[in-house]
Amino acid sequence: MRKPIVRAAGTAGALALGLMLTGCSGNGPDTSDEGRMASITFWGWAPGYADAVKAFNGSHTDVQVRYQAVQPGAKGGYQKILGAVQAGNAPCLAQVGYETLPSFAAQGALQDVARYANPSRAEFQPATWKSVSLGNNVYGAPVDTGPMALFYNKKAFDKLGLKPPATWDEYRADAERIHASDPHRFISSPYLDYDYAGLAWQAGAGWFGVDGDSWKVTLASDANRKVADYWQGLVRGGLISSAPMYDQSWFTGLGNGDIVTVVGAVWQAGVIKGGVKNGSGQWAVAPMPQWSAGADQVGNAGGSATAVLKGCKSPKAAWEFAHWMSTDRKAFGGLVDKAGLFPAAKSLLDLPQLTAGDPYFGGQKIYDVFAKAAPKVSTDWTWGPIMTKTAADLDDALGQAWAGKGTIGGALQTTQNKTVAELKKQGLSVSP
Repeated sequence: MRKPIVRAAGTAGALALGLMLTGCSGNGPDTSDEGRMASITFWGWAPGYADAVKAFNGSHTDVQVRYQAVQPGAKGGYQKILGAVQAGNAPCLAQVGYETLPSFAAQGALQDVARYANPSRAEFQPATWKSVSLGNNVYGAPVDTGPMALFYNKKAFDKLGLKPPATWDEYRADAERIHASDPHRFISSPYLDYDYAGLAWQAGAGWFGVDGDSWKVTLASDANRKVADYWQGLVRGGLISSAPMYDQSWFTGLGNGDIVTVVGAVWQAGVIKGGVKNGSGQWAVAPMPQWSAGADQVGNAGGSATAVLKGCKSPKAAWEFAHWMSTDRKAFGGLVDKAGLFPAAKSLLDLPQLTAGDPYFGGQKIYDVFAKAAPKVSTDWTWGPIMTKTAADLDDALGQAWAGKGTIGGALQTTQNKTVAELKKQGLSVSP
C-alpha cells in the first residue's frame, strides 16, 4: 500500500476523534477472567474456524470458546458485530479483516489487549502486527496475510520464449509480445479495490496517513499517480482484457490462455485452481515484478485478525485463544486445508501443507515464493477509517476507467475527494 505519512501514535490520535461507541459496557454473555474458567464467544466465517475451536476446547481447561458462524463481513457480518457492540452484548472475539479494523477502532468497537499481546509481537510478520496495532494499542491477533506474487501461464510464456518479468518495464514488453501473438490474448485484466491496493502498496503509494490528530488522504499522490499512469498505459495500448476479475469471462480467459497473468495474493492460488480446472499443469508462480531492477518490494492483498471487541470481560482469555489459533501448527494446518489461509505467524511457514509441490502448478512449491515474500511486505501502509465506502467509491470509478471512460488517475482523485468529504461529514479532522 504505500509509504504513508503515518506515525502509530498519530493514528491513534486521529482514530480517537471518531470514537462513537466508547460508552458501551461489558454486558455481554462472556465470563470474567477472574473466575475459575473463562467462557468466551467467537464470531467468524472462515472455513475451519469451528474445528479450531473444538480442538482448543479439547486441550484447554482454563478457557472454553463458543463459536458462532456469521455471514462474511461485507455480507452482513460486520454490521451484526457492530450492532452487538452498540447493544452491549457483543462476543469477546470476532473475525475482522485488516482493512476494516481501523473502521472498527474509529467507532470504539475494539478493546486494547496490548498487555497480553505484546510479548508475542516478534512471532508475527511485521506488516501483520502493524495491521492489528494502532498507536500503543493492540486489538487482536493476526491470523493470515496476503503477500503478492505473479501467477503466470507458463505454457503461454514458454511458447513465446518469455521468462517471468523481473521488472514492470519487462512486464509491459511481455504484454506487447503476448498481444501481438494473438489479438485476443492479454497480459492481465482490470484490478479493483483491495487487489488494486496491493499494487499501490508495493510501490510505496499509500492511501492514508496521519498529520498530528488529523487524517491525511493520499490516494491521488504522486506515488499513486505513478502506479495509475503505468496501468493506464497498458489500457491505452489495448493490452488489458475487458473481463472483470472473478467474472466467468475472467475464469474462461485464464483457462483458454486469453489472460496470461494475475498479479495477486497467495490466496489467488485457490481461486485459480478452483475456477480454472482446465489450466492444471499450465500455471506457475514467480516473484512480483519490481519498479526498478534489483528491488525487492512486495504488495499485500487480504488478511484478517481475531479481534477483541469492546466490552469483553475476559480479555486475557480472549488473547489466549486468539494467539493459539494463529500459532498452533495442527489447528492452522486445518485452516490452510479448508480455507487456504497463509499464516501470519513466522513459525508456521514450514507447515507440510505449505512445503509440498502442487500438481496444479506443475509440481512447483509455490508457497516458497510467498514465504520469501511475506517478510518483505512494507509496514508503511495504513488503512483508512471508512474503507467500506472508500472501496465502493474506488470500484465505481476504477470500473469506468478500465472501460476507457476516464482514467485510473482520475478515479483515484475522485475517490480521494469523496473520502475527504465523508470524513468531514462524520466529524473527523482531515489534513489538507
